[in-house]
Amino acid sequence: MHLADRTWPELGSYFESESVAIVPLGSTEQHGPHLPEGTDHIIAEGLANEAADRTGFLCTPPVRIGVSEHHRQFHGTMWVDPETFRNYVESFSRNLAYHGIDRIVYVNAHGGNVDHLREVGRRLRADDTAYAIEWMWDESIPDLVDDLFEHNGPHGGPKETAMVQHLAPDLVREDKLEAAAEGGLRTFSDDEIRQHGARTFYDSIDNTDNGVLGDQRDATAEKGEELFEAATEQLVALLEWLDDQRFEDLAAEPHV
Repeated sequence: MHLADRTWPELGSYFESESVAIVPLGSTEQHGPHLPEGTDHIIAEGLANEAADRTGFLCTPPVRIGVSEHHRQFHGTMWVDPETFRNYVESFSRNLAYHGIDRIVYVNAHGGNVDHLREVGRRLRADDTAYAIEWMWDESIPDLVDDLFEHNGPHGGPKETAMVQHLAPDLVREDKLEAAAEGGLRTFSDDEIRQHGARTFYDSIDNTDNGVLGDQRDATAEKGEELFEAATEQLVALLEWLDDQRFEDLAAEPHV
């Protein structure tokens, strides 16, 4: 069920019997010369919508701008500061709780949002408003991602390229894949970003001239479909597990 497509009486019927909501979140930021700036929210919305269709759980409108200041040097990147993002997500999550939702899955496709969504979940749990958890699609299927690609890369690499090839193929600049790989950082490890134990970079451009981390030349729409199906299965399983839990079992433990 998609909240924005329903009337208020229809939604009232949902809230009478269900207490789970799905919230897709992504970003609008550079993803190299080959992928659209909407890559993250395209992926998040695709997964959230599919999971909602399979389970019948409520899916809210998406959040398409996130914590992305570390990509600001590249044209078109949009961002909000972390406190604004956290407060916004917390506010509409409390709106959902007002209507009867007490468990939320943030379907996230942007790494910059992770810590902030975790903090929002902690706040909501602290006062027993709701149990809200962040779910990152590629972290749900790490072995498959590793099996499919030689150089995954955390940003603009093959896993994101393959997903967009599957979900929105017309938006992938296939003629730029070679340039994206050659102008980016093919491998990305702790040894390359640390000096004597300290992280030495703040922005993505500090590591990659074109914004790409990884080698997307082995990405295909078929691999994207495989990733999408596997991640959707994990998300559906998470939603069904969450729905089965007693809310009191999800609440914070009392002081010892």
